[in-house]
Amino acid sequence: MTDAPTPETNAPDTNAPERKVLRKALRDTVLFVLALAVLGVVVGALVAGTAGVWGALVGAALAGFFCATTIVSMMRTVGASPTTMAGVVMGAWAAKLVVLIVVLSVLRGRDFYQPWVLFAVVAVGAIGSALLDYRAVSRGRIPYVQP
Repeated sequence: MTDAPTPETNAPDTNAPERKVLRKALRDTVLFVLALAVLGVVVGALVAGTAGVWGALVGAALAGFFCATTIVSMMRTVGASPTTMAGVVMGAWAAKLVVLIVVLSVLRGRDFYQPWVLFAVVAVGAIGSALLDYRAVSRGRIPYVQP
């Protein structure tokens, strides 16, 4: 008998405690961004009319993309080396920066949206998502030692 690893041993553990925590963070973030979009549309409509609605929708889409990208990149690298994880997360960060620059350059000079509503929704989305991520990690049950 040999101690050669079987393909099942090398497969990523979909029930790893880290993945459970990240799935909870992703679920909570998606629900938060959806609620933020609804609230942002209502407040944007009251504050700036149709332009406020578009600002809230664009802001919620950006916030959702930014927040989900980080969580998904972490989920993909559970069990990988710290170097791989850092590379993927930094690559995702660079991609988010490029997307932000492209979106802002496309929106520059347009008047169909309200920029302050967009900014407020993105800011609330980023802060809220960070708090939800913190809550998921602090309440997650991740063992210090794997059996």
